[in-house]
Amino acid sequence: MPAPKKTVRRSLLVTSAVLSSLALTAPVSYAAPKPSPSTSPSATPPANMSSVGGARLGQPGTQVNLASGVPVLPKDLTARSWVVADAESGDVLAAHNAHWRLPPASTMKMLFADTVLPKFPKTMEHKVVPSDLADIGSGSSMVGIKEGETYSVHDLWLGVFLRSGNDAVHVLSKMNKGIKNTVEEMNEHAEELQALDTHAVSPDGYDAPGQVSSAYDLTLIARSGLQKKDFREYCSTVTAKFPGETKKSKKGKSVRESFEIQNTNRLLSGDSDISVYQGIAGVKNGNTTNAGATFTGVAERGGKVLLVTVMNPEKSEHNEVYKETARLFDWGFQAAGKVQPVGELVPPKSATQAGAQPGANDSGEAGGAGNAEKSSKPAVGASAAGGSTGIGIALGITGGLLVLLAAGAFLINRRWPLPDLVRRRSRP
Repeated sequence: MPAPKKTVRRSLLVTSAVLSSLALTAPVSYAAPKPSPSTSPSATPPANMSSVGGARLGQPGTQVNLASGVPVLPKDLTARSWVVADAESGDVLAAHNAHWRLPPASTMKMLFADTVLPKFPKTMEHKVVPSDLADIGSGSSMVGIKEGETYSVHDLWLGVFLRSGNDAVHVLSKMNKGIKNTVEEMNEHAEELQALDTHAVSPDGYDAPGQVSSAYDLTLIARSGLQKKDFREYCSTVTAKFPGETKKSKKGKSVRESFEIQNTNRLLSGDSDISVYQGIAGVKNGNTTNAGATFTGVAERGGKVLLVTVMNPEKSEHNEVYKETARLFDWGFQAAGKVQPVGELVPPKSATQAGAQPGANDSGEAGGAGNAEKSSKPAVGASAAGGSTGIGIALGITGGLLVLLAAGAFLINRRWPLPDLVRRRSRP
């Protein structure tokens, strides 16, 4: 990049530092009121919403700075709320009812994973007891965990991310001192991330009175999760082998076979009416009666990494949430570098502390330090452990990118760089 552009960029970043500082010290009044106990969303966005990330993000309706050279937004968007943001700089390129508190469905599992994933090493094994599977909501999505069987933590997380298995979420929650403790930790972590629209009631996103989030918060949470190597691996895996039930063979021997599970993120796995999105690398989808369809995705193209969240499209066409997400991604990649942002994804509270590393433990992996990311090159075609398909690992590993030496560096640069993305192999 030529020197003059660097100077302009530096000026913009210094200005952004001031805005970030204000966001970090914002009074509680910037947050919207506590959620009501109702499970049904309001018909229209409230007049007063949170202004975390910028005043315009708290305004109802579509927020975008259209100007010469900036492409127009897609006209066929029906979602109640959506956000398009630069995953690295945190710039919100455009938004629609960004802080509208709505039921999140299984996108809430991103907060669950970002909170609990560092607690247990992936090789740890757990034998499932009946109480682990108690109180799972009727009609929940399940990966097929059986009582009396033993699963590794790695297996359980594959069940969470690929099949959105509420049974896997409940087992991990019981391992984490119970559902109540897990939900409390999730809410504490949401507050740390400044995801102030979010209130967790269940760890799996199952419809519950008072359980809400927003397109802004889900984008913020996804950005935090993507700092973790294991989170990136799981959310970008397309297919994997999952342990089945132990049975007796004809010869009387105990045999435990595995079965294949596929990621329900249709921009990652494709479907009859939608293709795999070029550069897609996760993150999480959801669908419940009250929430409708929800989705947060991350994709890379031409050196740009974008996050898009779409909540509850009114159009009932099959896979509509993915189709609207794809159109917003297309717009974002065309508009990146041309459109002036309407707000920003604020940093975590801990970013004010010297040497803070927001959103990740020392290694970026489950189970704590000791396995720090060392490679500085993306591992093209690498496969997830446990039989996962390599084509699903869209996010590579880059050492040192996540380390912040001081709060001042974070505020001035306002960048939260993701590790280099593995360029996807072309698909037919």
